Amino acid sequence: MSPSSDPVELYGPEYKRNPYPLYAELRERGPVHRVRFPSGVCAWLVTGYDAAHQALTDPRLGKHHSRGNAAWRARASIMPEPQHSQLQVHLLHQDPPRHTALRRLITDAFAPQRVEALRPRFQVMADALLDGLPDSGGTDLVELFAARFPFQVLAEVIGLPEEFADRFDRDWGKVVQPVGPEDSGRPAYEARLRGLQQYIADLVRHKRAERGEDLLSRLVAARDADRLGQEELDSMVFQLLVAGQEPVTNQITTALVTLLRHPARLAELAARPELLPRAVEELLRHDSAFELTTWRFFAEDTELHGTRIPAGDSVIVSLSAANRDSRQFPDADALHFDRTPNPHLAFGHGIHFCPGATLARIELQIALGTLLRRLPDLRLAVPEDELEWTPAVLARGVGRLPVSYGSCPYAGSGANGPDAAC
Repeated sequence: MSPSSDPVELYGPEYKRNPYPLYAELRERGPVHRVRFPSGVCAWLVTGYDAAHQALTDPRLGKHHSRGNAAWRARASIMPEPQHSQLQVHLLHQDPPRHTALRRLITDAFAPQRVEALRPRFQVMADALLDGLPDSGGTDLVELFAARFPFQVLAEVIGLPEEFADRFDRDWGKVVQPVGPEDSGRPAYEARLRGLQQYIADLVRHKRAERGEDLLSRLVAARDADRLGQEELDSMVFQLLVAGQEPVTNQITTALVTLLRHPARLAELAARPELLPRAVEELLRHDSAFELTTWRFFAEDTELHGTRIPAGDSVIVSLSAANRDSRQFPDADALHFDRTPNPHLAFGHGIHFCPGATLARIELQIALGTLLRRLPDLRLAVPEDELEWTPAVLARGVGRLPVSYGSCPYAGSGANGPDAAC
């Protein structure tokens, strides 16, 4: 593709509701495409499984923001100073050897054996969230469950004190959704950012005074031993609090929407919970909450699959497009719980592979298993086209998921009424 080609626009309600037809079209055209995001920033999008796999392991592509050129900085560095410098030097924006050193500080907390041992505790949390529901009726599964369960799990894993867990405002998670300088929502965005930064400062102060053996305490200790800079500490806490739970919330919702679209698969999974591990992998492949990766940059003009990429232009990998590539996954648009092998890229690949992948898998298995066991005859309580997909650039999920369950609460409303599927 020539750099002068008109970029493909990756935004809008229809795109967010279902980006897969566009991704299929792009895959057919080739592996690299010029695209434009809501902020106006243009980037190069990598589609197709093989091209994505290669890009995720390409040592020439770095992630530190200093690599971005002036055109990228003019629109992509949305977070204002001083917060950008103070909260954006976490793992997702680091390259080796610094990335290697920082990642080593958190891996033990998310080690498979450790988080697997916590599975019974997580199950208690999931059941407790559903204990107050009546046997039948309706609810918003995001408000009741999907927004709460991952945060409770995260607090347990990283050592977030109860008083800070109670104080955390989920609205702060919206700071990763770009809001341009001229946007009417900019003041609210900056207020969220300041609130979250103050919360992090208070949390660090608390952990310094009351040290434990948990991950947050170890990060503060690393800062005090000069193994971490202050900005690195704040950024890693920021990443844990936002990236550590919001993607799982989104993935619970995308998985549930997929199952509700496929009632036969939903019924099969409810009847055969032993299918959950493989089903979760297929649901991750079929509609990933991490739709796109964060920015990558070449240090010099570089050819990528026949396309010349200018130095400092952003390169983004479409994980969702890769996961629907029929050259890697036969019948890629269909949902097959027996798909094996299933080498999806929902958690990325290479050195930036999600360190919390095992934890996320356990959370999804527990969340879906518990919901299907505790809420029989689960179904959407609104037409699917009324679901509002989050406008976040890199993520997929719905902000509300109204459902009904148990005996149909709308008996007698007629064949065309809300109980038509009951």
